[in-house]
Amino acid sequence: MPVFDYKAKNPQGHTIEGAVEAPDDTVAADVLIGKELVILTLKQRRSALTNMISKPAFLNQVTMKDLVVFSRQLSVMISANLTLVEALKILVKQTENERLKEIISQIADEVNGGATLSQAMGHFSNVFDNFFINMVRSGETSGRLDEVLNYLADQQERDYDLMSRIKGAMIYPIFIICALVVVGGIMMVVVVPRLTAVLIETGQDLPFATRALIATSDFLKHYWWALIVGVAGLVAGVKALIKKSQQFKSYMDFFKLKIPVFGKLLRRIYLVRFTRSFGTLLEGGVPLTFALEVVAEVVGNDLYKNLILQTVKEVEDGHSLTTVLAQSKEVPNMMTNMLAAGEDTGKVNLVLERLTDFYTRDINALVDNLVSLIEPIIMIVLGVAVGIIVAAIILPMYNIASGF
Repeated sequence: MPVFDYKAKNPQGHTIEGAVEAPDDTVAADVLIGKELVILTLKQRRSALTNMISKPAFLNQVTMKDLVVFSRQLSVMISANLTLVEALKILVKQTENERLKEIISQIADEVNGGATLSQAMGHFSNVFDNFFINMVRSGETSGRLDEVLNYLADQQERDYDLMSRIKGAMIYPIFIICALVVVGGIMMVVVVPRLTAVLIETGQDLPFATRALIATSDFLKHYWWALIVGVAGLVAGVKALIKKSQQFKSYMDFFKLKIPVFGKLLRRIYLVRFTRSFGTLLEGGVPLTFALEVVAEVVGNDLYKNLILQTVKEVEDGHSLTTVLAQSKEVPNMMTNMLAAGEDTGKVNLVLERLTDFYTRDINALVDNLVSLIEPIIMIVLGVAVGIIVAAIILPMYNIASGF
């Protein structure tokens, strides 16, 4: 529904600004008149699509770091007894990200017009996800908005640090792999054809390895574009299938967990998302079953999502929180046992915090081991590739030399 920004005078004669949702400007005006406001200006706000078109998409990204700073600053200002509208307007001036600045400005207008903070954020679901909005709503309901925003900032800061560490650890191996691909491509397209040209001119029967090397080199030399198009098409096709087919998406999510080495790392990441998000929601006062439903949407894997949704049904039927989780091989026994103990003692929040710390340390150790493991694997692959190329060229040359 369109949003209309307005400037009007209230019954006390003060000029106020705000925003109102309405199907058209006539209805918007009627709503304001019904509030005994004298309209000075009324204009429709640009749509999110128009905003996106006005700037390139890559310049319109709101990062997790931006949201951490936003949550932390808003929490501090609310704790200092500033009104929500005042705090938001101050943040508009302090925020460096242009897109987030515009969003906060629109949220401030809507809050000033009578909307709650969670309702206003709900209009920007591509920036504030379901988890964020529900945490804010719980803070509004309980009167602990400043505390909840602080929990949010802490949670997002830990997520940001974890993902930054993982990405940072992967930079070196990815750089090496990309360099090897580029160097290998140049060798196959430029160097190998010159070396094998001499072997072809001799007219002798060449070993299978040499013929395979020549065929690969010729393909890359003449049809390198087809390889790039094929890889790009495969990636695009898989992404399209994931979006359109829920069954295919579920299969891919299951497959991720079975990838050697990486599967264990991904499993720990999903578990940390579950424990940290679940604990943060409970700490913010969100009811147990609703917190599970929100976590199911943010965990990022269909297998765990289905387990959590089944857990919701079990809890609603009066069963234990761990009934479904204990039956899955993808959930460690330690986790289910600790959750069961926390449920019995009424300390689920504390257990979730301890689990989050444990699995975060486990992820850090796995990342360090992964980097250490990738280096020798790259060396082995490189050695095998060079050995095959050298053998494919040297062996027929040796046979030619032996014939004289």
